[in-house]
This record gives sequence, C-alpha cells and structure tokens, in this order.
Amino acid sequence: MLIRYKKNYEKIAMGLLSFMPTEKDLKALQQTMKEYEQNDRWKLFLWKEEDDIIGIAGIAIVSDEEMEIQHLSVNPSHRQQGIGKQMIKALQSLHPNMTLKPNAYVAPFFVKCNILKDE
Repeated sequence: MLIRYKKNYEKIAMGLLSFMPTEKDLKALQQTMKEYEQNDRWKLFLWKEEDDIIGIAGIAIVSDEEMEIQHLSVNPSHRQQGIGKQMIKALQSLHPNMTLKPNAYVAPFFVKCNILKDE
C-alpha cells in the first residue's frame, strides 16, 4: 500500500533512498530529504506491506500534465517480487490524468519491466 511520507518515517526513508546511486553521500541524501519536505512539487511515498515499510518512491510534479519519478527503491530483501511495478501503478492511479515519466536513474527499471520502451 502506498502511503505519504511523514517526518516520523525519516530514518527508514533515508535508508531506502540510500540505495539510489545518487544518494550514497550523506549530505546529498540529507539535501534530498529536505527538498521533499519543503518543495510542494516534490512528493515522497512509502510502500507498506503489513507493518513493514519496504519501498520508497519520490516524484516531482513537472507540470499539470506530467510527473517525473525521481527515486524508486525497494529493500533488497524484498526485490524481484514486483513491488517496484506495484508502486508505479499506485502512483499512476493517484494521478490518473498525468503522464508518469522516469528520470535517467529510474528509466532502466522502466525498460527492464517493459513499462517504457528502450529508446
């Protein structure tokens, strides 16, 4: 189930984001978290199954018609189970009138899952 990020989930959110190649450095990770907390056009979601938060997805609203997935990460022990695809579908259903596009770091996942054709 996709849930909105809240400040009390900060440590787990940072842990999940740290799996992204762009978020390995602590200062970069802290800046990213600050951006999600302060920028109204950036939205962070967590994926919860039972009582565990096992995934994270961050989007940026680019325009009234388009949003970009900036971050998509699943706990390594829960990978290869379709959770990333489920998160993308849930994001699409939250914003059905918007086009969902990946950034350069998330695009290979879209290609791998046939969500986006390799260009």
